[in-house]
Amino acid sequence: MSEVMTQQAPVLEDDLILTERAAQEVFTIKKTNNIPENHALRLGVKGGGCSGLSYVLAFDDNIKEKDIILEKHGVKIIIDQKSMFYLSGTTLDFTDGLNGRGFVFNNPQATKTCGCGSSFGV
Repeated sequence: MSEVMTQQAPVLEDDLILTERAAQEVFTIKKTNNIPENHALRLGVKGGGCSGLSYVLAFDDNIKEKDIILEKHGVKIIIDQKSMFYLSGTTLDFTDGLNGRGFVFNNPQATKTCGCGSSFGV
């Protein structure tokens, strides 16, 4: 198990899992929308949503001093330290099934979730 060091504390590579299917979708979205190669996938958490906290997904090339940087299946991922607290242990997957198409967060820390899957509580 390798570690990625930040200025505050070490973060284990296994603290966040990005499935191969999700990684492929990230590459597809970047290509389809002409997003520059230097933009990474920023994952985060913000207050709001029907369960208290909402997941944030965006492309970003602005890496802040205390950001955590991971690489999974060739996808560079940026997470701020506060969000990593809530995302530790999470698996980010992508589904294209009967219930819809989109990224799915499987967060073992979530004690409640909403029906849409984009908000959670701890």
